[in-house]
Amino acid sequence: MAKPVAHAYGKDAVSVYRVDGDRLFACEVRMLVLGEAFESSYTEGDNSLVVATDSMKNFIQRRALEFRSEGLEDFLTEIGSGFLERYEHVEAVELRAEESTFVRRAGSVLQRLYDDRAVAEVEISRDGSRLERSGWRGLHLIKLHGSSFAGFVRDEYTTLPEAHDRPLFVHLDLWWRHADYGRRAAGDDVRQLVIETFSDFESASIQELVHEMGVRVLGRFAEIDSVSFRAENRLWDTVQEADGITVYTDARPPFGVIELTMRR
Repeated sequence: MAKPVAHAYGKDAVSVYRVDGDRLFACEVRMLVLGEAFESSYTEGDNSLVVATDSMKNFIQRRALEFRSEGLEDFLTEIGSGFLERYEHVEAVELRAEESTFVRRAGSVLQRLYDDRAVAEVEISRDGSRLERSGWRGLHLIKLHGSSFAGFVRDEYTTLPEAHDRPLFVHLDLWWRHADYGRRAAGDDVRQLVIETFSDFESASIQELVHEMGVRVLGRFAEIDSVSFRAENRLWDTVQEADGITVYTDARPPFGVIELTMRR
C-alpha cells in the first residue's frame, strides 16, 4: 500500500519592501510548513487544518511591518516563531530569504541590482530546535590577471590549452554556519574578505582559490563554524587577438563547477 513519507507546502516568492523614512528593507521569502496534521489534506482532501498559502503571504508581510531590525536571519526567526505560536498544529517551519539589492545613487533614489545579494535559511521546530545558514549569492567576479590553470591531465580527450596568466570570471555562491546563533559574523564583512582574496591571491586553479577563501574566512571570523562554496567558471571565450589585445565573448554552456565545504 502506498503512503506518504514526507510532505510540506507553503508560499514562495513573497516580496517584501518595507519603507521606514529613508530606509528600505527588501527581500523575497519562501515559507514551508510541516506537520502530520496536514497528511489528511493529501490522502483525504481534508482542508480543515490547512492554512492557506495566501494567509502565509499575509502573515509574512504583517511581520515585516512589525519587524524593527535589518538582518535576514532575525526576520526569518521572527516569522517562524510567530507562525508556530499562532498555529499550534504546525510542527516545523522552513524559511528562506534572499535580499533584494538596492544601491543608493542620489538622495532618495535607489537602483535595483539583480546579483550580489545576501541570503539566509532558518528552520524552527516546535521542540525549540533551530537550524540556520547564512550566505551570499550571485557574486560575479572578474580579474584580468593573477590566475593560471596548467599541469592537468592531458590525454586523447584533452583540447584545452594550458594558461599561465589568464582572466578569471566566476559566478560565486557561498554559505556559512555559525557555531552560536547568537553570535553572527556580518555578511558584508564576509563578502568583502572573499572579494579581497579573489583580488590578491594568485591561484593555480579555482579549486585552490576557493580553498584560500575558506582558510581566510575561518581564520578571520571565529563565529563561523563551516563555510561552503559553489563556483562556476564563466571565463570568456577568445574570439580575436592582435598586437597584445584580446577580444572575448560570453562563454557558452556547459560551465565548469567547483564546490568545497570547510570546517574547523
